[in-house]
Amino acid sequence: MIKKYLYNFFLKNFLRKKTYMIGLSHFLSLRKDYSNISLLSDVDYKVFSQNGEDGILDYLLYQLGIQKPKFLEIGVGDYTECNTRFIFERYSACGTIIDCIDNLEQKVKKNLELWKGNLKIINEKVNSKNVHDLIINTKNFLDLDVFSLDIDGIDYWIIEKLPEDFSKIVILEYNHIFGNDLKVTVPNIENFDRSDYHYSNLCFGMSIKAAIEIMEKKNFYFIGTNLLRNNAFFVSKNYPKNKFFQNLIIEDPTYSANATFRESRDVKGNLNYLSGKNKIQEISECEVVELVDSDYKKIKIKDLFNLV
Repeated sequence: MIKKYLYNFFLKNFLRKKTYMIGLSHFLSLRKDYSNISLLSDVDYKVFSQNGEDGILDYLLYQLGIQKPKFLEIGVGDYTECNTRFIFERYSACGTIIDCIDNLEQKVKKNLELWKGNLKIINEKVNSKNVHDLIINTKNFLDLDVFSLDIDGIDYWIIEKLPEDFSKIVILEYNHIFGNDLKVTVPNIENFDRSDYHYSNLCFGMSIKAAIEIMEKKNFYFIGTNLLRNNAFFVSKNYPKNKFFQNLIIEDPTYSANATFRESRDVKGNLNYLSGKNKIQEISECEVVELVDSDYKKIKIKDLFNLV
C-alpha cells in the first residue's frame, strides 16, 4: 500500500515537471516567431489548460510585454486543468483563484507547489449578487493582467457587473451551440447548475455574439478563440491591435461558433455524443434570455431557432 502510494506520488510529480518543461521549451522556441503570427490557432498549445489556452496566453503576454502577470481565474476545479496554472508556475506569479468545489484549498495543494508564488484561494460560488464583495471591492481585482471566467452558467451576468478596463487580457467561455448570430445567455439564476438546468449539459453560458458585445462595452476587442472553440480571448483597447498584433487576423465569429466537440449527456448522465443540429434540438424547450434590448426577455430555444 505504502509502495503504491509513493510510486503514484513520485510518478505524478515527475509527469507534472516533465509536462511543464516540454511546454516551456515549446514556448521559448516559438517566441521568436510571435510577431509574425497571423492566426491565433497557430499558438494554441496545452500544458495545464483544458485545451490550448496556455499557448495563446503565452503569446498574448509576450506581445504585450507582461513579464510578471497578475491573474484572477473563476472556475478552476482542483487546479489540475485551468488557464492560469502554467502562468503561476512559470512566473511565480501573484493571483487569485475561485471555485465552489468542496475542500478547494486542500485539493489545490495536492496539485501545486504553493510556496512558489502568491496564490489566494477562495472557496465560494460566484454570482451576480456577491461579485462586488467577493471580487470587485478587493485588492485581488486591482491591476489585473489576466482574467479568466469559466463557470458553465451565468458567466454573462458576472461580466455585466464588472467595470470597464478590468484587465489587460480576458478569457471567457461561450456556448457554440447558440450560434454566431444570436445574442443570448441563460437566465440569471443565482445557483445555476448546468446539469440541473438540462440533463444534456448543453444549455449554459452565453453565445459568442453576447460575449463580444458585452466586452465591447467594457472597452475590450475580440481577438479570437482556442482551437476547440469554446473559449474567447479579448484584449483591452488600451493595447491596440495595430501596435501589438499587427499581423494577426481577427477571427470571424462564424468560425468561433463552428465547433464539433461532443459533450452531451442522456437522462442517466452518460455521454451520448450528439452532433450538429441534434444538439440544439435536444435543448429546444429550454429558456434563454435574448439580449436585444433593455427589456431582457426569456424565450424558448425552439422559438429562437424556429424548431418544429
